[in-house]
Amino acid sequence: MGQKAFYITTPVYYVNDVPHIGHAYTTIAADVMARYKRMRGYDVMFATGTDEHGQKIQQAAQAKGLTPQELVDQVVVNFKKLWERLGITHTDFIRTTEERHIRVVRYIFEKLLKQGDIYKGTYEGWYCVPCETYFTESQLGEDKLCPDCKRPLQRMTEESYFFRMSKYEKPLLDYYEKNPDAILPKTRYNEIVSFIKGGLKDQSISRTTISWGVPLPGDEKHVIYVWFDALINYLTVCGYPDNEEMVRKFWPTVNHIMAKDIIRFHCIVWPAMLLALGLEPPARVFSHGWWTVEGEKMSKSKGNVVDPFEMVDLYGVDPFRYFLLREVPFGLDGDFSERALVGRINSDLANDLGNLLNRTMQMINKFAEGQIPKPATLEDVDLEVKGLAEETVETYTSHMDVYAFDEALKALWTLVRRGNKYIDETMPWKLGREKETERLGTVLYTLEEVLRLVGLLVAPFMPDTGRRIWSQLGIDEDPYKCNIDDFRWGERESGSKVGQKEVLFPRIDMEEWEKEKAKREMAKNLAPDPGEHEEQITIDDFRKVELRVAKIISVEPVPKADKLYKLDLDLGYERRTIVSGIREFYTEEELLGKKIIVICNLKPAKLRGVESNGMLLAAETPDGKEIALLTVDGDIRLGARVH
Repeated sequence: MGQKAFYITTPVYYVNDVPHIGHAYTTIAADVMARYKRMRGYDVMFATGTDEHGQKIQQAAQAKGLTPQELVDQVVVNFKKLWERLGITHTDFIRTTEERHIRVVRYIFEKLLKQGDIYKGTYEGWYCVPCETYFTESQLGEDKLCPDCKRPLQRMTEESYFFRMSKYEKPLLDYYEKNPDAILPKTRYNEIVSFIKGGLKDQSISRTTISWGVPLPGDEKHVIYVWFDALINYLTVCGYPDNEEMVRKFWPTVNHIMAKDIIRFHCIVWPAMLLALGLEPPARVFSHGWWTVEGEKMSKSKGNVVDPFEMVDLYGVDPFRYFLLREVPFGLDGDFSERALVGRINSDLANDLGNLLNRTMQMINKFAEGQIPKPATLEDVDLEVKGLAEETVETYTSHMDVYAFDEALKALWTLVRRGNKYIDETMPWKLGREKETERLGTVLYTLEEVLRLVGLLVAPFMPDTGRRIWSQLGIDEDPYKCNIDDFRWGERESGSKVGQKEVLFPRIDMEEWEKEKAKREMAKNLAPDPGEHEEQITIDDFRKVELRVAKIISVEPVPKADKLYKLDLDLGYERRTIVSGIREFYTEEELLGKKIIVICNLKPAKLRGVESNGMLLAAETPDGKEIALLTVDGDIRLGARVH
């Protein structure tokens, strides 16, 4: 029997912007699963890539004075760099503008047209340009806003080719009834089955209003709809239709991972297309949740988009990978907080794992001359730890098989913490002092075996950490290159030399971290370069900002914050406090009595324990070295609105 196959994909990411935490999350999860499956003996194909056609890209390119191809060629570089930085082990990176993909898209279109699954008609409906999606009347409220992005829709009528999706309603339901694990988590399965039972309509799959896409074979005033084109990438990577052997081997095993907002395409449109082609729908579609940032939705306008490059620069690849998959059950929404990331580094990685390795290495070097000692008879406590280790492998693999990454890590950390408790219970330092050599040998050998297993099981999540643990234990192999199922407790030869001891994860000093974070936040507020502009807003957007005249009536430095002042303001009708980072630019005397302009309807925020109710306005040089407060010219009453 040949090697087991496993095919895993991320979506192809739309390249109208830079990669953010959502892209990183999906791709890291897929990478962890790909690594794990390789470590269970599977031949893994792992595909990721970029979706490069469509109206949004055409419009973004025009705005920048570029051709669409020039724009996508520029943006794709960021994705490739990030995957390299995050240690992603994809076997294929596909771009939907590649000739190999365009050829497959045209082949599939012609095949479905020939067999009557595609026909020509007219489409009329409410269209969302940013989402590139039509919506039916039943999906809309009275405001005619896009159900997904809440932007205004346009009423459009155009000639279109349609895919007969309605024909596959029953076969699709039959497939899901026979394969209830084909969509996870279960809530998503229920959502999709319920939607299909509501009735499927034929899907418009071409556009005449845009030019940036795959020209339709035989009718080139049409381009193929971006979603129809993008979904086919998974077959392109699999060698369809030319490499039948590869399709036979990998296609039945395909697992798609994505965020929950695109599952209808992947669980309805895509499987229906596959059924029309005579292929099985995906073995599994797993949809994960969305990330908020410190309780708020991520958005460029709020300035709270998490940059994965920055997080990796600050905290390292492995801690970032660990945090994303440990913090939130995969499938649910999660909240990203840098403070929570630092907390995980200090508690889970430094205190628990780092401490266990450090204490064990110290005692092997001190009491066993840097060699793995020989174990003697196992006592009850040793057998308990050994039993837990063997149980951990089973628990870990059962969770990993269903994408329960956080549960797999919890099981592993139960063993790590048990290892630390075992040290406290057995007191190896006391055994060493009292020359109880045999008992000491058993304890140190048990700890080494715990760490050998931890290094193996942590490797899919934190590849470098796994290697470093094994290296300190004196094991030359890379745990990622080993099979998890081959692990046997007690296989390590006594007398083997251990490697050099090093600190696995240095603790982060929270006081220093607070200062550094404040500095970074100040730097991010620098004025943009001349020529860089925010997106256009309407007069109604501007009216939402309540600007008023206020007088500074008291100024005091905020303790333990070099850059912050606490300012008490008189608005004529009320007093309020704001915190502002202008301490290095103005003395207290210079500020006292100034009439300034304040944003009054800003959501309150706590800065260094002081609640700030508003924000003053200032102009700033691009380098951030000079600022000037916006003040009022003339004798105007306090609290006056600024228009």
